[in-house]
Amino acid sequence: MNVLITGGSGFLGTNLSNFISKKGFNVKILDNFSRNMHKNINSEIELIDCDVRDKENLIKYSKNTDIFIHLAFVNGTRYFYENPELVLDVGIKGILNSIECINTHNIKKFILASSSEVYNEPNQVPTNENEIIKIPDVLNPRFSYSGGKIISEILTINSANQKEIEKIIFRPHNIFGKNMGEEHVIPELIKKIYIASKYFKENNCTIEIQGNGSQTRAFCYIDDAIDQIFFLIKNGKNNNVYNVGINNEISILDLAKKIASILKIDLKIEITENRIGSAKRRCPDIEKIINLGFNLENNFEQGLISTVNWYKEYYLNKNV
Repeated sequence: MNVLITGGSGFLGTNLSNFISKKGFNVKILDNFSRNMHKNINSEIELIDCDVRDKENLIKYSKNTDIFIHLAFVNGTRYFYENPELVLDVGIKGILNSIECINTHNIKKFILASSSEVYNEPNQVPTNENEIIKIPDVLNPRFSYSGGKIISEILTINSANQKEIEKIIFRPHNIFGKNMGEEHVIPELIKKIYIASKYFKENNCTIEIQGNGSQTRAFCYIDDAIDQIFFLIKNGKNNNVYNVGINNEISILDLAKKIASILKIDLKIEITENRIGSAKRRCPDIEKIINLGFNLENNFEQGLISTVNWYKEYYLNKNV
């Protein structure tokens, strides 16, 4: 089977590409490699420098594809607030061009990576796939990301017009692991604690966090997420949406304390005003994928230790 992955050199894409390749699939990555993470990709995977907004080349390189996996998007909260135009440009043009590819070549299967952000502030937690997805404030640039993901879902279901094309959407929830960049909650906390500890004696340090720390997330280690996504590629049902993640919540305050404990640092936390638009709770209901026959694993604790130690060395070598 020939698999094409847009955005395959990002954090999720790199891990998914390597995993699928080891399973015997022929993998081709189309990416502009702006994150410079392609050094971590297996040598047998074909790398093609192609921006997802370049429709002509995207159609050209997607010929003879059996499974098209669309991951390409601009991620990271900082980008949502500072460059929403870019987030939307990549998001909307990317999904339109991807659909053009699968319709042109009559590709058998299309997998779309959406996001837990589409739920915003859900009515129920844990949140299942039938939850209303919404944009609460079009004036808030944060929703450039979730808005792009919602549009991508609607276009996937309604614009991929070949009946033979199987379409599956997954919504990942707070996936983490080593080498995931610096724009996400866990690496940001590690960085804050690591930097602050350098300026305090006896391993004591003080950091600021957004909000009062009571906000919760259900973090899913990358290996567990990849297992779920690969299972959906093989077993997901046509025109269905699936949550991907782990349904165990942890507060940001407790997360910071866990990270400090792994680093063997005594931590004091000062609270600040939270950014408008950040959900108070986020946790997936994952019964739908379990009911398909998936055997769930939760490697959060060991994954967090591995991730913290990796970033400790990363920031040390970077001389932060």
